Amino acid sequence: MKELRIALIGGPQYDGLRELLPAFEQQTGYHLRVDVKLPHVELNERMAEDLGTEHGRYDLISTHTKYCPSQAEHLHSLDDWVTADDLSDFVPRVLEMCRVADPQSEAKGLNGKLMQLPRNLDARLLFYRADLIRAPQTWDEAAAQMVKHKREGFFGFAFPGRHSGLFGTFYELLGMAGGDLFGADLRPTFNSEAGEWALSFLHRLHCIDRVTPPDLIENWYYDEVSERFRKGEVLMVGDWPGFYGLYQKRETCAVFDQFEVAVHPAGPAGLRRAYAGGHSFAIPRAARDPEGGLALAQYLTSPEVQWHEASAGGHTPVRKSIFEKVKAAQTGRDARRMAALEETIHHYAMIPPKFARYPLVEDILWAGVQSAMTGERIPKEALALMERQVQEVLK
Repeated sequence: MKELRIALIGGPQYDGLRELLPAFEQQTGYHLRVDVKLPHVELNERMAEDLGTEHGRYDLISTHTKYCPSQAEHLHSLDDWVTADDLSDFVPRVLEMCRVADPQSEAKGLNGKLMQLPRNLDARLLFYRADLIRAPQTWDEAAAQMVKHKREGFFGFAFPGRHSGLFGTFYELLGMAGGDLFGADLRPTFNSEAGEWALSFLHRLHCIDRVTPPDLIENWYYDEVSERFRKGEVLMVGDWPGFYGLYQKRETCAVFDQFEVAVHPAGPAGLRRAYAGGHSFAIPRAARDPEGGLALAQYLTSPEVQWHEASAGGHTPVRKSIFEKVKAAQTGRDARRMAALEETIHHYAMIPPKFARYPLVEDILWAGVQSAMTGERIPKEALALMERQVQEVLK
């Protein structure tokens, strides 16, 4: 029997995909061997270790638009394997996110080589207890609500306390204060008044107002933030589309009748921003069966699978036809969520820049954010150190 070895992202918002693998096996005669299934951060670390070595001979891997550039030298370009018709239903902006800079491709009018096929588009939305508050329009209003409603065992706000999730929270607040990570030629610009406001705000929430869980850094990451809100322990959180399937079931959402979804509040610059990116599938150069890997990637991004992931799991589809189909099928709160997602994607999405050393930069930034949030360093000192470290990495 033919066999494909694959590496998948794991976690409650992604594991539903496993249910769809037997259909591919039945259709093609392949046996799918899942060699790796890890959460996002751990998966990226594992691929950094495996790709380019004898351990990296996967036929297909889960990756992400922001991490793929760091893996690109070990991946196949898909430009010669897929046609314009194959790609015509995908959202153009998402396809651009799936390209990695390459001078030859740019000479042909393309923004780099197509190194991955998109699975979804992730953009955070605000989930809040509608039985207690109305959707806050600014972060100052949100902070006041957090303070008012916090109590023993019930927190005003929660967000991931480390890694990419903490970086993303800073990134959003930086943008909502009118700042950004980089200017031209990857020149760091986050050491700014906007960056100082973002760090000061996080420090205020965690150490002064104390509206966040005291063990936020040690014990709260993506899964915990979503789960504890759904258990009724948090007033508001930023959460991802892939968790929404768990919000749609009373058995996995104790606040099924009490929550609502909205776009993020505005920051001091009057801007709303949301951390965004896309999960995807790529084929390593060392794949034993790249044709089989491509067939699996095309199946996992097919209209049928996109519909299942969107309707059952809450993922944002990246095929235009399926996005419209999902919108047409939904009513009430589900429809309001889709409208908020569409508004966020079109107007507020912040997508990190694509470059090979991005993972190193993200690690520097979240560690610096954590040091300021906890009071280990004042914001000015943290930002200056972050800037120096990023400049060193990008030399």
